[in-house]
Amino acid sequence: MACGILIFTLVTYHLSFDTFHKNPDRIYRFVTEWHDDEIDRSSSVPMPVGTAFRTDFSLGQITARTFLMGNSLVTINQGNDVKKFREENGVTFAEPGFLDIFNFPLIKGNSKELFGKPKQAVVTEKVAFKFFGTTDVIGKVIKVENKTQFTIVGVLKNIPANTDLNTEIYVSYGSLIDYDAFGNDKNWGGVMSSSKAYTLLQPGVTRAAADMALAQLPKKHFTGRDASVWKFKLQPLSDVHFNTEFDAYASKTYLWALFFIGLFLIITACVNFVNLATAQALNRAKEVGIRKVMGSLPYQLFWQFIAETAIITLVGVIVAVGLAELFLPMLNGLFKTEMDFHWMQLSLFIVFATVVVIFLSGSYPGLVLARFQPILALKSKLSQKDVGGFSLRRVLVVTQFVISQVLIIGSIVVVAQMRYAQTADLGFKKDAIVLLPMPKNDKATVGTMRNQLSGIPGVESVTFCMGAPASRSNSTTGINYDNRAEDEHWGINMKSADDQYISTFNIKLVAGRNVFAADTVREFLVNETVARKLGIQPKDLIGKKIAVNGGTIKGPVVGVVKDFYNHSFHSEIAPICIMTQSDNYYTAAVKMDMRHAKESLAAFEKIWSSTFPEELYSYQFLDESIARFYELDNTLLKLVEAFAAIAIIISCLGLYGLVSFMAVPKTKEIGVRKVLGANIGQVLWLFGKEFTYLLLIAFVIAAPLAGWAMHNYLQDFKYKISLGPGIFLAAIASTFVIAAITVSYRATIAALTNPVKSLRSE
Repeated sequence: MACGILIFTLVTYHLSFDTFHKNPDRIYRFVTEWHDDEIDRSSSVPMPVGTAFRTDFSLGQITARTFLMGNSLVTINQGNDVKKFREENGVTFAEPGFLDIFNFPLIKGNSKELFGKPKQAVVTEKVAFKFFGTTDVIGKVIKVENKTQFTIVGVLKNIPANTDLNTEIYVSYGSLIDYDAFGNDKNWGGVMSSSKAYTLLQPGVTRAAADMALAQLPKKHFTGRDASVWKFKLQPLSDVHFNTEFDAYASKTYLWALFFIGLFLIITACVNFVNLATAQALNRAKEVGIRKVMGSLPYQLFWQFIAETAIITLVGVIVAVGLAELFLPMLNGLFKTEMDFHWMQLSLFIVFATVVVIFLSGSYPGLVLARFQPILALKSKLSQKDVGGFSLRRVLVVTQFVISQVLIIGSIVVVAQMRYAQTADLGFKKDAIVLLPMPKNDKATVGTMRNQLSGIPGVESVTFCMGAPASRSNSTTGINYDNRAEDEHWGINMKSADDQYISTFNIKLVAGRNVFAADTVREFLVNETVARKLGIQPKDLIGKKIAVNGGTIKGPVVGVVKDFYNHSFHSEIAPICIMTQSDNYYTAAVKMDMRHAKESLAAFEKIWSSTFPEELYSYQFLDESIARFYELDNTLLKLVEAFAAIAIIISCLGLYGLVSFMAVPKTKEIGVRKVLGANIGQVLWLFGKEFTYLLLIAFVIAAPLAGWAMHNYLQDFKYKISLGPGIFLAAIASTFVIAAITVSYRATIAALTNPVKSLRSE
């Protein structure tokens, strides 16, 4: 029941995401699709899409664009005191109307004047306290990324935990022009992951009508085949948190899986209760006989047992609520959430679950007791057949172990997939590489940093780039190959990097050469996927010209690199081009000898801090960054493992109870066998063969169920393990070991009993 309460809390928490807004059914996010040989999707759109929808159509009551600058540096100047903060949730540039679409209440400031002018900022109460120690911050100034100063014109009520829009600092969208790389407001051909747009549709306007209007934009703003490849659509707000085709936190499949795990745990416990209650029913035969002789009717006996079950269940629920309170902080820490118990909602669940458990557990044993014949009961002539016999308990034990084996197989599959993700060849080196942010990337700064970092003992190589080979932040654009009349029907992932990039990350060349050192784009490296998409051999790409970013960046292909993963295993390897676009070098990646890690990291900080005295130092190991791709998977793995362990323990308790009751009627049989010369092993097999059959039956049922569930789980990964027989053999083997340990203790006691004593007692 405690697990059930926690799972209910987790499921309802995620189902509540962004449901608190005023008109959640009318709020939509713009998304991009590319329809070609395959359908690719992005939760972001080119910057002009929001503006075009607002000006060309009257379907949206309010439309607003946003741009998220992640992990931003915010500086506060208070006299001679300078405070620096690193905002992990970033700073969002927002257009007027954004806070009218979403229900983030303004507690200070005038909502009608927000973001209408450049250099305005709105912060939450939490951020105001963190920055200034008070919420009276109207007129205060903050600086973002040491570039633009923003005046605070509003204070928001703290952002609820159950929203995907968790930014706590919003600034004027018009100020994007101050940030060179982020101010391209006219580019229809590029999609940056940080560029979003939202709309609140007019009352009565349907999503289908808006999608039909959006279908006109590619025809108006693209030429050739691009006009049919590019699609812009609306995504309902209720779909944002769960649609993994975009950037959802988790699929609803995960929530359903947790729901059924909780249900299975409660069923397993109920099965135990029924199992043990019916086995003990013979001990109450005389009580039932006397009650019937004294005039008790069957329904009174039934309700008596239901009442007894209710008392046990209610005590269990009280303890369960206490356990759930105890473990909720651990669950929050595991999922990095701020869940709390909503007692009104939770009380309804607890009452419903309690009533179901009482009747699920108590009905059958109550009916069994109520139908006892009083004469047979008083004469102690009732047998196991009168309480359902061992056949019923066999069915119940099989049910328990079906559930346990499904969870065991699930755990093994998730563990194997996670190990595959951690140990598979990514196509680049991820170990012993430190990523340092580059707030300034002019030629002089990059050159000085390169010389200083390279001179540190233990540093093997240094490269300056937009980001690591695998990154959450990706920029996709169109590509034109060999001056063809029209662009290709797929997008390419642009990666800016210097000539040391492929050697630092150990990316292999399969054709051609590396790019030469340069500050501007003169030539390209592409990956094997580009060659495959073009339908030509990698060597035939060398010397061919390509143009990207709407044709603004051009040059010949000088080398083809082996494919490497540019995201997690949930996504396919994208077509990639690497180019020496130095104004996009936002990261310094340093490959080092880990034997000198402590000294090297200290030297990095000293050099970085002296180069960027106005910034806040931070660094990250690449392997830790990649591990974050699978944070949710690892969290779910821990939960499945915990619930599987609980299910196994409950099943073993049922198994132990069953073997205990089996041992009583077999006492004489065991004594006779031992007198006739049977050894302990032969006696143990009396019990072992019984449970071998039950476990095999459970496995035959569990294997296809678990196989189907895990096949669906693995569909979320583009690169995954195969469901081979080894997984299922490991599951059945582990189940047999667990069952053998459970059965052997009680069976050994029965086998070691003195046969003379057991026969005499009979």
